[in-house]
Amino acid sequence: MTQSTLVGKVWKYGDGVNTDVIFPGKYTYTLKEPKEIAAHALEDLDARFATDAQPGDVIVAGRNWGNGSSREQAVTALKYKGIAAVVAKSFARIYFRNGINQGLLLLTCPEAVDAAQAGDAITIDVERNVIRLNDREFPFPPLSWTALGIINDGGLVQHIRKKLGLTNTEAVPLGGE
Repeated sequence: MTQSTLVGKVWKYGDGVNTDVIFPGKYTYTLKEPKEIAAHALEDLDARFATDAQPGDVIVAGRNWGNGSSREQAVTALKYKGIAAVVAKSFARIYFRNGINQGLLLLTCPEAVDAAQAGDAITIDVERNVIRLNDREFPFPPLSWTALGIINDGGLVQHIRKKLGLTNTEAVPLGGE
């Protein structure tokens, strides 16, 4: 996410969507390529999602999105699908941290969740900390500058590489060497 304003279509889901529903555990050790992983995102919850979701779309969800296991594929499946953000009433803590680490924008805004309907146009203004839906604006708590830096750089690994001045092909130095 390097844009300050994101525009997409809403995919709306309820409370308690766990990591096994976001990305089925049966594929954890068999799928490796981003395109293959993205093709199975939310398949057990919404068969249309994997075929119809477009880059830039936004998931809007209820409470405790991403509860369950700590598998990062539940975040990367959405990122690889091109989902711009997940807006929820609340997130499981480990999912929220995995989202930042993988560079996926996760926002908490219960009022926007209540107002959103599947298929709505949604605009997220990250600079102003506002979500626009149906001619209404909903403020959300800002993320820290550190979290935004990690997300804008594409994830924690890319962020550290940038901080160290490394290219994607250079190894991260270990120890005192």
